[in-house]
Amino acid sequence: MTDFTTRPEILGTFGVVTSTHWIASAVGMSILEKGGNAFDAAVATGFVLQIVEPHLCGPGGDMPAVIYSVKKDKVEVICAQGPAPAGATIDHYTAEGLKLIPGDGLLATVIPGAFDGWMLMLRDYGTMSVREVLEPAIYYAEQGHPVLPRVSATIKGLQHFFETEWPTSFETWLPGGSAPEPHANFKNPVLADTWKRIVSEAEAKSGRDEQIEAARDAFYRGFVAEAIERYLKTAEVMDASGSRHKGVLTADDMANWQATVEAPQTYDYHDWTVAKTPAWGQGPVLLQSLALLKGFDLAAMDPSGPDFVHHVVEAMKLAFADREVYYGDPEFAQIPTQSLLGDAYNDERRKLIGAEASFELRPGVLPGYEHQHALTMAMLSEFSGKGAVYEPTMAHLSEKKGDTVHIDVIDRWGNMVSTTPSGGWLQSSPVIPGLGFPLNSRAQMFWLKPGLPTSLEPGKRPRTTLTPSLALYQGKPTLAFGTPGGDQQDQWQLPFFLRYAHHGKNLQAAIDMPLFHTTHFPGSFYPRTSEPGHIMVEAGFGDATIAELRRRGHQVTVAENWSVGRLTAARRDADGLLRAAATPRLMQAYAVGR
Repeated sequence: MTDFTTRPEILGTFGVVTSTHWIASAVGMSILEKGGNAFDAAVATGFVLQIVEPHLCGPGGDMPAVIYSVKKDKVEVICAQGPAPAGATIDHYTAEGLKLIPGDGLLATVIPGAFDGWMLMLRDYGTMSVREVLEPAIYYAEQGHPVLPRVSATIKGLQHFFETEWPTSFETWLPGGSAPEPHANFKNPVLADTWKRIVSEAEAKSGRDEQIEAARDAFYRGFVAEAIERYLKTAEVMDASGSRHKGVLTADDMANWQATVEAPQTYDYHDWTVAKTPAWGQGPVLLQSLALLKGFDLAAMDPSGPDFVHHVVEAMKLAFADREVYYGDPEFAQIPTQSLLGDAYNDERRKLIGAEASFELRPGVLPGYEHQHALTMAMLSEFSGKGAVYEPTMAHLSEKKGDTVHIDVIDRWGNMVSTTPSGGWLQSSPVIPGLGFPLNSRAQMFWLKPGLPTSLEPGKRPRTTLTPSLALYQGKPTLAFGTPGGDQQDQWQLPFFLRYAHHGKNLQAAIDMPLFHTTHFPGSFYPRTSEPGHIMVEAGFGDATIAELRRRGHQVTVAENWSVGRLTAARRDADGLLRAAATPRLMQAYAVGR
């Protein structure tokens, strides 16, 4: 008997698109129908998600992608993660009276990276024009789209704050003075005008590549950068610290940066090779978890049983502990990724996984990194687990922390994209006048203690939680998958992948299975709290599994069914058959294909 699934696993041979919003997935499919490839479709989908999920991503955000190009026959990473501005020094931030970088406002801003990343993907891998990939986003910004209930609730929760502290956001998100009701038709005409002006500046040039370069110039060296600098020169706004601060981002910072292409970090696990971002993202955490779990017979475990959950959680605790000490921008620090993924290291670490839940943060100590380990642990003991370091002046009004979106696309030629755009949420930062979008708050990932891979430094990329995945099966690019969810992204992707690899589930069945995660380690987002030994599990695991996890010492919170995780996935079989699936959770992600 086949597993019952909430939706069919989508099958076809022409193309599949899956994303965290049905409109965006439909737009991506429409691009494939017009003859575009997976890269064209991903770009158009990404711009539409900025319109329809503005609480989860925006034009001022960031975008990592793991891609496979048939033409190049290689898996690559596009890094569209903007670094810290030249004025973002520890001295400046501590002189502002800060011990942690706030989770919102202007000091939390790094260079917006997403737009350049999308244009790089379009130019070097796509086939379409700037107009063709931006037109759907312009349509939904200008003509309107049905507001998600969560967007409505977020805006309502922030109404008073926007009105008193961020008036430019009040104008954009509460047109006419009131928040949009759920499913009301919402427009952002100012953002539509921004995109239309970029298209017209692009089309002043002839030739596709020249038009794409003109669009990049308009954003990073033209009217967009000028509008951002003009606003930041005088704006001083309230943030989560409870005080008003000015930003440090300048037009110069934007003009001198561009997105890059680099090699992925990979790990071989049974017949699979999993490709992730390097350690400027959290991607290697999933690879480290696989290296630890390789020593257990996961195929023999019930994928909904307590053994499976316990082993996966305990492995993740160890991997995430190492993230805290060792990960960061490899251009600024020596990141020992090879050691962290090595058999010798993981054979030792695996011995720490016992029969009981661990309540300790236990990063490994690598030779030559003793001082870094001690420094990190001392700093974490100062901040972690204390709750808000500052009076959370707005926390009771609304959930201010943003989230993320995800896109997977495979076309009929076998090109593949897995990308997790984020940042620039409507709640992250005030809207820039004349542009219709806010900046990001990604600098909150940095620490204000010197000497760490994640210490704030000009030009350094923050160590983000964004972590798209692409997996090869027996050497052939096969599976694209990912999820929004901050620190939970790899925690939800890992059980999905293990259930898929070991238990013969189809994509939809693997996504539908109950999910879990731990908040044992320090969070990446302000105020950086941790809950040692804690796990959240969906009720769907059943009473027996939950009781056994508690018996093993886990501090279990039971979440409602269908409330944890937002996974999507797409696959290409060796014979060219395409498959796709999307989570039913939140009732908005959708897979389409034919």
